[in-house]
Amino acid sequence: MSVVRFVAAACALLIARPLVAQEEWVRYENLEGRFAVSAPGQPTIEKIKWKSEYDSIFPATVYRWQEGPNHYAATVVDYSDSEAIYTANHHSQDFQLPMYWQIDILGSVQYAATQYRQKPGVKVTFDAFHYINLVTGHELQLTNPDQSRTYVGIYLHENRLYIFDATVAKGMPPPLIFQQSPEFLDASGTSIRYRTYYFNRLPEPRLAGRGGRGAGGPPGAGPQGAPPGGGGPIQRGAPPQQ
Repeated sequence: MSVVRFVAAACALLIARPLVAQEEWVRYENLEGRFAVSAPGQPTIEKIKWKSEYDSIFPATVYRWQEGPNHYAATVVDYSDSEAIYTANHHSQDFQLPMYWQIDILGSVQYAATQYRQKPGVKVTFDAFHYINLVTGHELQLTNPDQSRTYVGIYLHENRLYIFDATVAKGMPPPLIFQQSPEFLDASGTSIRYRTYYFNRLPEPRLAGRGGRGAGGPPGAGPQGAPPGGGGPIQRGAPPQQ
């Protein structure tokens, strides 16, 4: 290739680059939702209502990003007031027991995963237990009717349900940065790490005679969490013990 042709080709690449440049990925942090994730810029934010397995309506927020044909979302559902919300609803005779507000939380990851499995025309190619930063959850991978691919991570942390959803166009690489970067934050915004696998703790029953121990709840109902002796958080940067 002549020098003139080489310079012309290089100039063409430099001119074309801004036309195809994608938004810079950043660590997005949200203190209200108590999470952080690497994503393409700042999201659009939408407040929604989330209908649970037992027909309670919970407040939720969806954070959305778009990058060319690919789109990403983080949905945060606040289950912390499940007892009061469930108790205020009118339920059929089969679902009158107060323990169902607890089951609504305990089964929230599986219920959310079922919503993906039942989408019309999808083919589930991966469906298994998963964890991120030792917070336990579930992972799904699906092929959609248009041959795009959806990658989903679902986690339950401090009675908040987190759904990290990335869909990439046919032939595009998996969204590994988005999938592997979620963090859970404490009230000060510090990233939380655990010494052992974290399992969500149920809220303490607050309505007398309406749930928890001695009120029709399942045996051993009450706060549940990581195994005794080492489930507490440690500071970010400490080596994980897996």
